[in-house]
Amino acid sequence: MQDDFSFAGLGPDLILDAIESTPIRVDSGLLALNSYENRVYQFVADDRQRYVVKFYRPARWSDAQIQEEHDFAAELAGHDIPLVAPLLLEGRSLHHYAGYRFAIYPSVGGRQFENDNLEQLEWMGRFIGRIHQVGSAKPFAVRPRIDTHSYLTESQQHIQSSQLVPMHLSTAFYTILEQVCALAASQYQDAKAIRLHGDCHPGNILWRDGPSFVDLDDCRMGPAVQDLWMMLSGERHERLLQLDVLLEAYEEFMPFDAKQLRLIEPLRAMRMVHHMAWLAVRWQDPAFPRAFPWFASDKYWEQQILALKEQLAALHEPALSLHQ
Repeated sequence: MQDDFSFAGLGPDLILDAIESTPIRVDSGLLALNSYENRVYQFVADDRQRYVVKFYRPARWSDAQIQEEHDFAAELAGHDIPLVAPLLLEGRSLHHYAGYRFAIYPSVGGRQFENDNLEQLEWMGRFIGRIHQVGSAKPFAVRPRIDTHSYLTESQQHIQSSQLVPMHLSTAFYTILEQVCALAASQYQDAKAIRLHGDCHPGNILWRDGPSFVDLDDCRMGPAVQDLWMMLSGERHERLLQLDVLLEAYEEFMPFDAKQLRLIEPLRAMRMVHHMAWLAVRWQDPAFPRAFPWFASDKYWEQQILALKEQLAALHEPALSLHQ
């Protein structure tokens, strides 16, 4: 396995050779799909079926961690949960070629899930409940856990070491960042951890006569509310209505501990800080400056100062409650 995070050697010829090291034969060009953490391409094979090949970012996950992701996907699919799982080819889902790890998936179409659509939200509640029903049966052995050390402490360190925050904004930025991290860490109480999708936002859900879940790349151990809070949007009264619809459907399959609602704003803060660190750590990948040119601009960091101030205020507000 390569010892850095680079995709520098991953060219079209290598991609095609890697695919054809499996029983699948490519019969079209490669269409790059919207993915930055990994490299993902759609193609048509000689059986006229569309497939997607995903090359894992080197040095991020171990083989055992990727295999555990694949096994969880297969377990969910085996319970008739509409999750796009990697194909088993010659008895394997994880393949190696020229130092890269990759998997091949069936190509699934659909439009993005509308999280302000209450009917679709009800569907999502039932399916997330079913995912958690399976996920609670046993723990991950090697996948990581959602915790404040990796999402807040380490993320702060990555942002600081990147030296991407403009000097004239650094005092304001790091002051508010420290306040948000400290308060979020103090509010994030340990809760029962189960196997989660981990990144269950609308962009990872395709809709066509119902949902299809994609991308378990961030599956982890964590509290159930992690897979629920990103379904909520809008003003507080709108989120309360959405939460009621979501949890009523969810609890057809899994009980929900209402105390976990206190974790929503700490989890949101953790996601914000972790996302900034993710961009900072990946900044040396040429794809990132091309895709996120605003990340190195004064305007971006000014916006982050404002967003962190708003999040600090949200952390001071009463948590959402099922009885409001």
